[in-house]
Parts: sequence; structure tokens; C-alpha cells
Amino acid sequence: MATIPELIQIDVAPKRPQPKPDWLKARAPMGETFHDLKKLARSLNLNTVCESAHCPNIGECWNHKTATFMMLGNLCTRRCGFCAVPKGRPEPIDFDEPRRVAEAVAALGLKHAVITSVNRDDDINGGARAFAMVIEEIRQQAPGCRVEVLVPDFQGKEEAVRIVVDAAPEVLNHNTESVPRLYRVVRSGARYERTLRLLEYAKEVNPKQITKSGVMVGLGEEMDELLNVYRDLTNVGTDILTIGQYLRPSKDHLPMARIYTPQEFAWMKEEALKMGFRHVESGPLVRSSYHAHEQAASTGLKVLA
Repeated sequence: MATIPELIQIDVAPKRPQPKPDWLKARAPMGETFHDLKKLARSLNLNTVCESAHCPNIGECWNHKTATFMMLGNLCTRRCGFCAVPKGRPEPIDFDEPRRVAEAVAALGLKHAVITSVNRDDDINGGARAFAMVIEEIRQQAPGCRVEVLVPDFQGKEEAVRIVVDAAPEVLNHNTESVPRLYRVVRSGARYERTLRLLEYAKEVNPKQITKSGVMVGLGEEMDELLNVYRDLTNVGTDILTIGQYLRPSKDHLPMARIYTPQEFAWMKEEALKMGFRHVESGPLVRSSYHAHEQAASTGLKVLA
């Protein structure tokens, strides 16, 4: 007599997404200051990475008059698996944009301005010149404001890095984002060694240059891989490290492999500080520019006026 196979129940109902833990919940953006800053950015035809990258801290930061302006358009020439910034063929570089960014910085009365950009692999040196121009414009229009630039890798072109460093930003940031094993998936077009070399070269151009980098966790990396990245960053003299939880912007982006606990973020901060960083910002909602003014102050940088 034939054995009847055991029936397996198949659940055809779509799975409900699991609720986020409390430490991953941010307040919805609101308030008069938030709306005023949004109106200012629109009037000057400026982009903010806060909006383009769907940053969870946009409400908190904007209500404290802190925003990260994104230059060189709103279309990136790379297709990184984690990033919510739109991709496509960008328009020609607008070299009047640095003046408008500085105008916004002055209007907001910022004491620490953070400027970033999309990747412009179509015009690497043009992108570097725009960073140098915005630093100069902020010096003129908002004297006393520290300037932090979060730069792309310029495809490893050292001339472009030198252009930015020679403009003397108070902080030069370039994010590592992930561990070497995951680079091909996470950072399309980037190279781990290129990232380390950029940070190292900035120190060679100006040994007093404060450098900074950020890492996302939750993409499938192992803890020992993260610790190795932190060591690599200290070996090239990086001063400031930020560590934050990756949050999937949409179903078209890389899935979130795991959620780290606040205790794990605290432990990583302790371990990274032992390696020699001057400041480590580590937490579930930490992003590269989160509390940037406090990070810079912790290295001994003072407001210029």
C-alpha cells in the first residue's frame, strides 16, 4: 500500500511587515522652521540630501536650522543599491549654484554648513571646482561659518581631491558605507581601496585637515568585518566616524539584513574609540551629517567668528 505524503500547508496571504522597534522611529517633519527652510530651498532652486535621500532625521535637523545641501543637480551618475537619490543623465553643472547655497547658509545663520553632491562621473574636476567655489562663497557670505564637505570619490583622481582640500574646508568627509565584501552590490562603481586612498591623500595634502567617514550597518556584514573597516580608517588617519542603521528606502533597494540594537551601537562606539578616532557618532538613526556641528567641535574645531 502506497504511503500518502504529508500535506504541507502553504500560506498564500502576503506577510505583514514587522513593526520597527521604537529606537528606529523618528518624528514626522513639521513645524514653522521646517516649512521655512523648505520654502527657502525652493526659492533658491537648491536640493537637500535630507529630502533626496529620505533621511529619517529631517524633522529634527531642519527645526534646528541644520540642513545638508546637495549640489551638482539631483541626478546621480551611479546606481548604488542603498541610495534613494534619483539616478540618470544629469544636466550640465550649474556654477552659480555655489553662490546660491552660500546665500541659503547666510540666510539661515548657520555656524556649521554641510555640503554634499551627487556623483558626477561625467565631469570629475568640474564637481571638485564646484566644491571649492562653495567653500569660498560661504567664507564671503557667511563669515564665521564652518564648512564640512561630503565629497564623492572623484573616481580616485587625486587632482580633484587636491582642489577641494586646497580650498580648506574645516571637515572633509567621504563615506566608506560598507565592508569590502559587499562593495560590488552596495556601492556600484566605487572601490574600497579608492575610498581609503582619498582619505589618506587628503591628509597628505594637508596634514591638519580633519577627515571623516561613515558606515552603514545591516546590509549583511559581519561584526569582525566592520571592526576591520574601522581599523583601516584609523590607519589612514580618519578623525571622525559615524555609524548608522541602513533603512531600506523602497522595495527597489537592497533589503535590510538585520537591525542592530542600541547596545550594539554603543559597543561599536567604544571599540572604535579605542582604535584612535577623535570622535565616533554611533546609533540607529545616525547619518553622516547628524549632529555634524557637535562632531566637529569635539575635534577642537571652533566657530570661525
